[in-house]
Amino acid sequence: MLRQSNQQRLLQKLSPQQIQLMKLLQIPTANLEERIKEELEENPALEFELEGPADQDSYELGESSAESEEGEQPGEDVELSNDTAEKVDLDDFLRREDDESGGYDYSDDYYGSSDNERQVTPAKVETSFHDYLLDQLGMLELDERNHRIAEQIIGSLDEDGYLRREVTSIVDDLAFGQNIDTTPEEIGDLIQQIQQFDPPGICAWTLQECLLLQLKRMSPAKPVRDAIEILDKYFNEFIKKHYDKIQKHLGLDNEDFKNVIGIIIKLNPKPGAAFAVLNKAESYIIPDFFVFNNNGVPELSLNSKNAPELRISEGYKEMMRAYDRGEKKNKQQKEAVIFIKQKLDSAKWFIDAIKQRQHTLLHTMQAIMDFQKEFFITGDETALKPMILKDIAQMTNLDVSTVSRVANSKYVQTEYGTYKLKYFFSESLQTESGEEVSTREVKTILNDMIGAENKRKPLSDEHLTDMLIEKGYNIARRTVAKYREQLNIPVARLRKEL
Repeated sequence: MLRQSNQQRLLQKLSPQQIQLMKLLQIPTANLEERIKEELEENPALEFELEGPADQDSYELGESSAESEEGEQPGEDVELSNDTAEKVDLDDFLRREDDESGGYDYSDDYYGSSDNERQVTPAKVETSFHDYLLDQLGMLELDERNHRIAEQIIGSLDEDGYLRREVTSIVDDLAFGQNIDTTPEEIGDLIQQIQQFDPPGICAWTLQECLLLQLKRMSPAKPVRDAIEILDKYFNEFIKKHYDKIQKHLGLDNEDFKNVIGIIIKLNPKPGAAFAVLNKAESYIIPDFFVFNNNGVPELSLNSKNAPELRISEGYKEMMRAYDRGEKKNKQQKEAVIFIKQKLDSAKWFIDAIKQRQHTLLHTMQAIMDFQKEFFITGDETALKPMILKDIAQMTNLDVSTVSRVANSKYVQTEYGTYKLKYFFSESLQTESGEEVSTREVKTILNDMIGAENKRKPLSDEHLTDMLIEKGYNIARRTVAKYREQLNIPVARLRKEL
């Protein structure tokens, strides 16, 4: 039975400005400049500080723009600053707003000098994977219809060079998208021709087919023929590294078998990956912090890109003062000044948010550096102490979620390398003596053990567990397996080499 009732509840909701501040906090340095550029384009009242420091306090934030609109009654004057300045003709501003261009008068302060003096950076020309294949397509003697079919096939390849779409689906794509009636046999014939393009191995459906296409391009020597037989008949045994079974079936001695396996492992499993264009922000890391070791005392500094010199536009503040000094305040002027005040409020908030972001980043990183001081002095990973988000939250009096946003997207450059802040957080593990050590330390020792093992007889998880227990770490085999997987290290059988 449905019933209606009134309930009164007290809920805590984040304001839009708080949400924007959180988003601004988690933006890494590599993307902050783009975010500031977007704000500059959207808000003409905000600009870069190009000369000396401006008096940003000359415009004080009053009530919000929404409150101004709701609180004012028709005919009332808008309460603004009484600062003295040279008179600015607000009517000229209003006429400019009514122009067909409708744009703002962006001065050279935004973009530097005149067009003739600007330096133009030449664009980098890159050839994509699909363009490279289309160029080769021109070498085939195809009519217009088959050329369009071949273009459709090339367009169906993924960035690694594999054909992930079924032939019947390509037939449907051509029928509905280009009104071309074709058959699976016709498409299969074109696929075989495209498979002869460079790089070798492209236009394959599976890894097995990709590797076989590459082998068939090589000279038909016996090791190559053996490699083709291995991938054709014993592919599952090969990927599981059951080398003993394969060697027995082929009747090869150790040296010949090692040469055959050497040929296979040199093949390219992703022939199209060489043409992949990485995102600019992903191609390199821009550190947010720098830590220098000054005679045993770590010193912290913030990347200067995190501290842009922003200010409120003097032109917009002058408009507000001009309106305040004017005697006649008509409706059109009041609407314009409300718009100006909204932009000024937004600019002041954004500048304050950037400053708060700088303070939060430095405060959080300083706490991490103090907690892990020994590591920042020595660079020894085993010196890292167990540390969780709650530890830093308590030291900084910040919320755990705020610390998490900082740790998940920021990097610090030290004398020993560049690390993600999340790297310094780890849980604790108790030794036989009762001492708590970081799981990072255990992972480092585990990685060193596996790195020093005999690859012909790799260490099993049970053996690794026994070795760690001998070193005094109270750890279970399943925990060792979990740490090994987190380090992206395969099981012993897959680490075996000939």
